[in-house]
Amino acid sequence: MKQKALSKQELQERREELLAEYSKSHKKNQKLRVLTKKERKVLGLGKDQGKASVRMVRIAPSKVNLVAKLIRGKDLREALAILLYTPKAAAPVLHKLLKSAEANAVNNNELNADQLYVAEVTVGPGPTMKRWLPRGKGSATPILKRSSRITVVLRERDKGGE
Repeated sequence: MKQKALSKQELQERREELLAEYSKSHKKNQKLRVLTKKERKVLGLGKDQGKASVRMVRIAPSKVNLVAKLIRGKDLREALAILLYTPKAAAPVLHKLLKSAEANAVNNNELNADQLYVAEVTVGPGPTMKRWLPRGKGSATPILKRSSRITVVLRERDKGGE
């Protein structure tokens, strides 16, 4: 059953309750409904992070994940330096994505660029192009040209260190 979106007044009345509910982690089968953009704005969710994503990158997700593992949890400047000297095809894509997430965090959410770190890097499969290679005796072999979708989330480190 679909739940209706809450009005602005309802959101402000239940603000504390909703923030506590949505900040807890949940099991995959007990997830809460996804909030609308208006609801997130009223509750102020997502204002503590900079986020950027790209879809349909023509590199296989397994290859992108190798590079993504290098930068997870690192400070932003350190992650950018690692990507600059990593000789993999996914490194320039992730570098550009990190710069975009940094710009989103600094310009949209007024976060301090010196305290940002890579909180999450998720890599998933995008659409796969199917091609065929002719083989002997009239047969053919499939070629799967995979693509990726990548999301980067930057957050500010606490003063005490996270």
